Amino acid sequence: MRLLGTPQAASLLGISPATLKLWRHQGKGPVFVKMGPSPQSAVGYDPDDLDAWVSERKYASTSAYTVANRPPPISRNCPPDRAST
Repeated sequence: MRLLGTPQAASLLGISPATLKLWRHQGKGPVFVKMGPSPQSAVGYDPDDLDAWVSERKYASTSAYTVANRPPPISRNCPPDRAST
């Protein structure tokens, strides 16, 4: 599997790397691969995941895009809340 870095993934999506980083932080963007346990660890994007993310956001008209039919948020495999243990 070949992973793209943030600049390459952002370019493919037609957005800035800063926007992609913000979306990643907010949980709004495409799924990504975290390369290590540190918050500063590199991330990568699978081109197939980027294609799927874009495909989920295709609409035939602006009226077709409503809150009711937005794509569901992508589930994140987040570790359980440590405060509850």
